[in-house]
Amino acid sequence: MASLNLELLPWQQEVLPDNARFKVIAAGRRTGKSHLAAVSLVLNALNGKPGKVFYVAPTQGMARDIMWDKLYEVCGDIIEAQNINNLTLTLSGNNTIFLKGSDRPDTLRGVSLKHLVMDEYAYMKPDTFESILRPALSDQGGSCIFIGTPEGRNHFYDLYVGADSGTWEDWKSYHYTSYDNPIIPRKELEHAKNTLPSWAFQQEYMASFQARGSEYFKADDFQYYQRKPSKAGDFYVAVDLAGFRDAGVKKTKRRDSTAIAVVYVTDDGHWYVDDILHGQWDLNTTAERIFRAVEKYRPASVGIERGIAQQAVMSPLQDLMRRTNRVFRVELLSHANQKKQDRILWALQGRFENGLVHLKKGDWNLPFVDEASNFPSPLVHDDLLDALSYIDQLAQVPYLSGYDVEDEFEPEDAIAGY
Repeated sequence: MASLNLELLPWQQEVLPDNARFKVIAAGRRTGKSHLAAVSLVLNALNGKPGKVFYVAPTQGMARDIMWDKLYEVCGDIIEAQNINNLTLTLSGNNTIFLKGSDRPDTLRGVSLKHLVMDEYAYMKPDTFESILRPALSDQGGSCIFIGTPEGRNHFYDLYVGADSGTWEDWKSYHYTSYDNPIIPRKELEHAKNTLPSWAFQQEYMASFQARGSEYFKADDFQYYQRKPSKAGDFYVAVDLAGFRDAGVKKTKRRDSTAIAVVYVTDDGHWYVDDILHGQWDLNTTAERIFRAVEKYRPASVGIERGIAQQAVMSPLQDLMRRTNRVFRVELLSHANQKKQDRILWALQGRFENGLVHLKKGDWNLPFVDEASNFPSPLVHDDLLDALSYIDQLAQVPYLSGYDVEDEFEPEDAIAGY
């Protein structure tokens, strides 16, 4: 009599019966991801519907190492045929499970799938699913499980957040840590917690997408305020352009955003960040946002990063000036051949550490702190940080600001200046 090893942990019993067509599971190491994947593959292979079942790992070698023996453990004696070279297992009723690697995309094309598991999705190229495997699920309305341990904030994070938002129909996300597997001795988990770097434990065991944090900006350095101080100073507006989105084109998390930093700089060198406007705008909207910020704050200086985008935005910006008869000068900001990371650190790190930057409470705080807390990371944008760093070029507070100078210098020769 055929037998299956379908014993499930409590968290696996929660996920498998869920009716969501697309399931995104962020889980820590040794949580039981592979067993869930194997049971899912077997049950869908045996469900009687026509179509193939794929298990996809980052490489074919990983697919074999992770899933081949696990499927034997789950399937018991219902395996009728196997091919180790092609990594296929045929079960009772001529139902076949295929093990694949995303590094060989040509082997994934031209199939009709009724079920798919993408394991360690954070380590795959997103195009593998978007361009190849998602269409393979369409004709049969096939289901898919994305599962893995986070690797920073890449496409796996985007998928997890999207599925968790409640706006994607038939999508659902789940989060489990290594503590959700009662089989792992708690003493072992505590040993890992006490001996591994904090970020490593948070990412690998707690399945955190925010594990590493920033080496340069700490949450304790962020100071907040409600109202602009009465101290003498001026407003400055700095703009970091990120190109322009055509009208009707969908926004995407991968694309940079334009950011407009509005800062009140006092004579004693403190920065009070009133707002950082940001978004993916078209050309005319970008010009209008800059113009409205200048109109509202009447800054002492306005700066826009020099380049092709700056040249493009000047035309609609000047049109707005002519139509309203309100003209202001634009300073051209330059990166001065500095790397962006170095420029941001030079302008901001010391100021934050010494309590010279204050953030007005607002909706922009969360994305700004998110950028700063993960800086520098190729997986997290730095648009708001970059715009704020440009204030350093606009607002140069004299070193002697706040000090009385007893004797004023009077040149003996007014022409020569000495």
